[in-house]
Amino acid sequence: MLDHVSINCSDLDAAKSFYDKVLGVLGYSRVMDIGEYGAGYGAQGKPSFWVGTFPGVGPNREVHLAFVAKDPAAVRAFYAAAMEAGAESLHAPRLWPEYHPGYYGAFVRDPDGNNVEAVVHNAGPDD
Repeated sequence: MLDHVSINCSDLDAAKSFYDKVLGVLGYSRVMDIGEYGAGYGAQGKPSFWVGTFPGVGPNREVHLAFVAKDPAAVRAFYAAAMEAGAESLHAPRLWPEYHPGYYGAFVRDPDGNNVEAVVHNAGPDD
């Protein structure tokens, strides 16, 4: 059901240091690092837990939840349903090659201000 979860941090370097240590003893490691924006932790090269930051991050930070979709059509259906339900569009469905080839996702803001995504990891260039 869940693909990954992200939390926003006010001090990204401190968060990376903390999670490097505490997740390391559980057998997880930092598998992706996107510099000043965040880092992903997981096993076998797949990040499932992310820490990140953005300019102006405040004390009440949004949560990011990404749900697994079965295919790009399901991502588009998720986005359409969210728009119908009155969600704010953050990013319409599209390929996100900056994440990795085949990453296809859509992002919306839920009624409480959280960033909610539907994602599939094996989309083709025509999706």
